[in-house]
This record gives sequence, C-alpha cells and structure tokens, in this order.
Amino acid sequence: MNQITSVLQMKKWSAIALLFGLASCLCAQDTTRTPVYELPPIRIEAERLPSDIRRLDPVSGTYIFGGKKNEVIDLTKKDAAITEKHGRQVFAKVPGLFVYDMDGTGNQVNIASRGLDPHRGWEFNIRKDGVMTNSDIYGYPASHYNIPLEAVERIELVRGTGSLQYGVQFGGMVNYITKAPDSLRKVAFESINTIGSYGLVSAYNAISGKVGKFRYSAWINKRQQDGYRDNSESQTNTECVTLYYDASPRLKFKLEWTHSNYLTQNPGPLTDSLFRVNSQMATRSRNYYSPDIHIPSFTLNWGITSSTALQWTTSWLTGERRSVLFDRPATIADTIVTATGQFNNRQVDIDRFDSRTSELRVLHTYRFRAHTNALAVGVQYVNNDLNRQQQGRGTTGSDYDLTRITPGWGRDIHYKTNNIAVFAENRWVVSNRLSINTGVRWEMGQSDFTGSISYYNDETLPNTIEHKFPLFGASFQYDLKSDINIYGGWSQAYRPVILKDIIPQSVFEVVDKNLKDAFGYNAEIGFRGKRKNLKWDITGFYVEYNNRLGTLAQTDTANNLIVFRTNIGNSNTMGLEGFVQADFDLSKKVVVSLFTSTSWMQAVYCDAQIRMGNANVDISGNTVESVPTWLSRNGMTVKYGRWCWSTLLSYTSSTYADALNAKEPSFTGAVGLVPEYAILDMNLSIRISHVVKVLINANNVLDKSYFTKRPQLYPGPGVWPSDGRTFSATVSIRL
Repeated sequence: MNQITSVLQMKKWSAIALLFGLASCLCAQDTTRTPVYELPPIRIEAERLPSDIRRLDPVSGTYIFGGKKNEVIDLTKKDAAITEKHGRQVFAKVPGLFVYDMDGTGNQVNIASRGLDPHRGWEFNIRKDGVMTNSDIYGYPASHYNIPLEAVERIELVRGTGSLQYGVQFGGMVNYITKAPDSLRKVAFESINTIGSYGLVSAYNAISGKVGKFRYSAWINKRQQDGYRDNSESQTNTECVTLYYDASPRLKFKLEWTHSNYLTQNPGPLTDSLFRVNSQMATRSRNYYSPDIHIPSFTLNWGITSSTALQWTTSWLTGERRSVLFDRPATIADTIVTATGQFNNRQVDIDRFDSRTSELRVLHTYRFRAHTNALAVGVQYVNNDLNRQQQGRGTTGSDYDLTRITPGWGRDIHYKTNNIAVFAENRWVVSNRLSINTGVRWEMGQSDFTGSISYYNDETLPNTIEHKFPLFGASFQYDLKSDINIYGGWSQAYRPVILKDIIPQSVFEVVDKNLKDAFGYNAEIGFRGKRKNLKWDITGFYVEYNNRLGTLAQTDTANNLIVFRTNIGNSNTMGLEGFVQADFDLSKKVVVSLFTSTSWMQAVYCDAQIRMGNANVDISGNTVESVPTWLSRNGMTVKYGRWCWSTLLSYTSSTYADALNAKEPSFTGAVGLVPEYAILDMNLSIRISHVVKVLINANNVLDKSYFTKRPQLYPGPGVWPSDGRTFSATVSIRL
C-alpha cells in the first residue's frame, strides 16, 4: 500500500473567495473583509497492487451480512484463467473450498465447502445478480446454467450461516455479479478473446450504454475446444440481454433474458490401471451431454423512503438437460456387436425443467437507543416441475442423436414442488463496536413424486415429501477496530430430498414413504481484519448434517430381501479455515504479495449404517467421502509497473470415494482412495494501455496426472482424469 498524502493549498480557493467578495462589494457597496475558508487536509489512499478479495458490508442492498463468513472475489482485479474456469485459481483465496475438476471444458464450477458434495455446486444456492440459477432447487439443485466469467465483475460467497435469508442448501450462497452497463456513454464495447492448448478458442463480446433513463447491456460468448482427453470436444454458447429503466433515483426496473447451452463429448471413465497407462485415453466415443437453459427475469428496486428499500425479483428457469450414452462401467468396452455388425443401442435421457421463483424482500433501518438498526423481511415462493425421462432406447450411431428407435421411456416421472418461505432477520446495534443478528425462516411446502417406471408397480411409486419446519439463527460481530473484528454465529439449515434419492433403481428396491429432508446447522467463530500490509481471516466451524440418504438391506413381509432407500444416519464436520495475505513494497516500482489459504477438516459419520451386499454395516466414525483433511493454496504475486506475474501452488490431501472408506481401488475404479495431489499454475498479465490488456496462463505447469473424485453415478463410475499441462493467452479490449 502506497499512501499519498496531499494538503490542498489555499491560493485557488482564496482567489475564488476574493472574486466573490469583490462582486459583493459592487452590488452592496460593503467594505467588510473578504471571508477566508480554511479547508481540512485531504488524504488519498491507493493500492499499488489492487486487492482481489474483500468482505461484504454488514448491510448491503436488502441483505444483512454482518457477523457472517463471507468473501467477495473481484475478477476485474484477478489474474486467473477465467475462460477455462479453473476453480482452484478463481477461488484460490477462499479457504476450505473443495474443487471437483470433472473436466476441462469450463462449463461447470464444481465446488463445495465444509464437507459437502461438490457435484455441480449443488450444495450451494447459486445466483446470478440475485436470480437463482439452480435448475430445480428441490429436485435437481445442480446449476446447469453456464455463465462465462468474462461477464462477471465479482463473486459474492456467503457460507451457511446466512441461510435464513436465501433459503435452501447447507453450503451457502454463491452470487455472480455481472458487469454493470457503462453509464457515461451511449455505446461502450468490450471484447475478451482467448486461444489455448487443445484447440481452445473463446470469444466474448459485450456492448452497453445509457440513453436517457434507459441503460442496457448485451453480451455473447462462444467457446470451443478439442479437449485434453480423447473424445472430449465441447462447444459452448451463452447470451444475455438486459434492459434497465431508471424511472427515478429511487425507482428502478430491470428486465433480463439469459441463455446458455453447450454440447460436450463424454470420454468415459477409466480404471486405475488405464489411468496409469495414459490419463488422456477415452473409453467412450459415442457419449454426449448437453444442457440448454433459458432464464428470463424481472427485478424491481424501490427506495420507498431513505430508510426503507424494497426488492422484488421474479424469474423462470426453463430448459433441458439431455444426454445420449453407452452407460456401462469402464471394464465393459463399447465395441461392435458381432451378431449385428453395429454398436449397442445407446441410452437417451432428458430432464425438462420448469422452475419459477418469486422473492420479495424489504430492508428497513431505524433508530433505537441512539443506534441505527436494520430489519430484513421477505417472502419467497417456488413452483417447480421436473420431468425426468430416462432409459429411452437410442440409436446405434456415433453422433449426438436423441432419436429413440422405439417409443416410450423406461422412466417417465414428475417431481413437482410448491413451497413458500417467510423470513425475518434483525441487526441489533448494541454499541459502536457490537452488533447482534437474530433471525427466523419458516418453510411451508411439499414435493410430489408421480409417474411410471417400466420395471416398477405404478401404484407403489407415488411419494410425497413435506417441507414444513422453522429455521432459527443468530450471529454477532464485535469490532476491535474499524477494520478488525471478531464474528460468529449459529444457523439451522436443510437440504431437501432430491429426485435421485427416491427413484427405485430396480424392482428389488423400496423407497421409504416417510423420508425426511436433511436437517442440521452451521456454527462458526472467526477473527478477521487488516493492519498495514497484512490481511487475515481465521475461522473455526462445525456442521451438523442429519438424515443423510442412502440404502439399507431389509426383508419384506414375505421374508424376501429388499433394498430400502431411506435416511441412514448423520454426519458432522469440524475444521479450521485460514487466509493470510501480506503485501510488500520492495521499491518504487516493485510490489510483492504473498498469501496462504489453508483449511483442516474432519468429517465423520455418526449413528449411521449402510448396506453392504445383503447386510448392513455400521459406518459410525468413518470419514465422509470426498472430504480432504487438508486443502492449501499458496501464492505469490509480483507487480512491476504494467507487468504482473503470479504463481499458485494448490495442494489437496487424499479422500475416500465411498462411505465404507475402501482404500484399494475396485476393478471398475468406482471406489478406492483418491490420491493426494499438488498443482502449480502461473499467470502473467501486461497492461499495455487503459484499453488493452494481455494475460498469459500456464496451468498445471508440472503436468501432474491426477483426479479429484470417483463418481458413483453420472458421468459414470470410475476414474475421471483432470487436465494436464495447458497454456492459454487472452487479449482484453475496452472501448
């Protein structure tokens, strides 16, 4: 930090005052002395190395964030491979965030925190400018909508103790805030273009501006690449058009439509032996995956008074998640059948989303006992219909083709949810240093499961899951100084029973008619702040996660063995998260920044059992799958004039793939230990002018062969290698 202190001289102001005095004399013939105004010194502070991470204000918009663990990642100040969406780089300074590198397409951000499941980020409430983008928060909470990070200004991340305000999910909220329109010109233009290894080509182009009371922005992103692995080509298209109308300084309207679709060729899982031979090989050449998502939305912001603000957001997510694949373990080759001279028929699956959300929020500030307090209240209504059509008999071809050669589906089911939630949270300012938040949220609704499955009795299929319970929470923040505080809180949370949890996989499975939503709480206490050249945020946390879903072995009334899908027990995760950054001025031209973002976690099952073969096994004390004990990202940035070089070393300790904690890999690679790995990334940015910036990325510099997870279901059980060494170069132009 380089502080520039400037005391304004009085000559300019004295001259103005003298002219004003002379004019007064001419008009009033007054001979009194000209008044002299003494101005206080003005201190201007600037960072020679702009910070790419900060914290949310205690009250922001219609939200209360005081006393909660949160991070704001400023992508406009971050040198990272944002086109590729490498989560370890984007979220490098967020301790405890586990990144699942499922593929290198950049179409998904697979993250989790505090011992939760990272698949497609479905343990987070994911939003774009406050609009929910989870495909179906109650049925399939993955966010298939793919936002290009070139369009994003910052990412706001709030951990689980904020759940009273945003609702479902233990993990917290991730809110992608896009770049605002240029309000100084009628037309402004931005272009960000990237080329890279394995045929990567990406083009992002945006226009924005202001005409009268209207502001607008529109952007389009197209990206394609051949992929690091064989048979892993992908093509991506994303668009967004936004129109703002500022009726008055206090009343603003926003109308938006955004769309994303991508087509990815799926190279299939590997066994451990195949992975060791060649991590780039593919076991499939005919598997494809393609989500196509539209999200129109409307937002109203109304400053009713200087102390009362209202926000109403309503949105509709509609689209499909489509796949065609030869769905077998890696040990079964996809070869031509001798008898027919053709490949096997592929399976066609389509999920159709119809998710409607409307949320009304009001924040009111008021004076009480000489302090300004804040009350946030609101109501959220969700109406979702997820239509899952699976096990269609597809063609024997090799291209992306959803054609079914026989009519009908093996599964044609609906999961319909109607839910309303009301919430209130108050920030009590006890003193100039201490504030306390108390809140409640009441969930009222249900999900209804209906439809038909070819191998199952339709009469026993329907199921109803009720979501009716209150959630409570409290948090505090004590300011030791203006920028140093102690914070902490406790907040209940829940995760609904989702569709995959209640679909019987065979005629021998029975689904519990009294399934319960996962329910528990987040608790945390932390110490954060900044002093001179040092920034830090150290947090201890505990997550109680009850009513986990799984299967048990049971017998029916006729003494036949069945597989019973039900709540199998509980788990808890405790840990420490630490972020420390130090910045140094080595000379007038050279600034160096060092940071570490490290976490320790212990996630274990308690009072839990799971089916193994025809028997049930107590897994109490076992480690929860996909939860690394250690996560550590450590980096250094050196800035010299317009040049900025950064390096990042990311370490993840080993994890288990299943609740039984099997260490030895299975024949298919679906279970077994996931080995530890360390990845080195480097970035170089050059600010050529205020218009042009160049960024060069070297990812996985040491060409480490690794994988981060052994999925049990989609995209296929086995080993899914992450990308090896890749390079990319980006040119940004702003006009």
